[in-house]
Amino acid sequence: MAQITLKGNTVHTIGDLPENGLTVKDFALVNDKLEVKVLSDYDGKKKIFNIFPSIDTGICAASARKFNESAGDLENTVVINVSKDLPFALGRFCAAESLDHVETLSDFRGSFGDDFGVTITDGPMEGLLSRAVIVTDENNHVIYSEQVPEITTEPDYDAALNAVK
Repeated sequence: MAQITLKGNTVHTIGDLPENGLTVKDFALVNDKLEVKVLSDYDGKKKIFNIFPSIDTGICAASARKFNESAGDLENTVVINVSKDLPFALGRFCAAESLDHVETLSDFRGSFGDDFGVTITDGPMEGLLSRAVIVTDENNHVIYSEQVPEITTEPDYDAALNAVK
């Protein structure tokens, strides 16, 4: 269980991020067309999982925009934004913001948050996903991870992007 903060108040996640070298678990996430996406849909690609509580908050929106800006320059890499938001809200945001270099998927009916150790277990955001970044190589082995210690701060974009270069 990771201990993080929300505006300085301690909250916890259900577990810890997968460690470097480990293979990430398969997942079933939903896109804005209500299609289920699984790990094998991204076979042979490096993956940056940008995980956050809700696209409707400033920091979450900023991270989605920042990774979208950088994703177009990444070779053989897909950026996957993941939250518990409904697929419709994610689709609306991506369309309004012209986010076309990332995939934005919902864990609203899945177990991604629990399997990746990012479900918040207490506090006002209980049940949502914590702010974290997990980067894998083409074989789904973790090569970088960051559990952002304070939910209201942005992840280390440079470290995540450098991991796939």
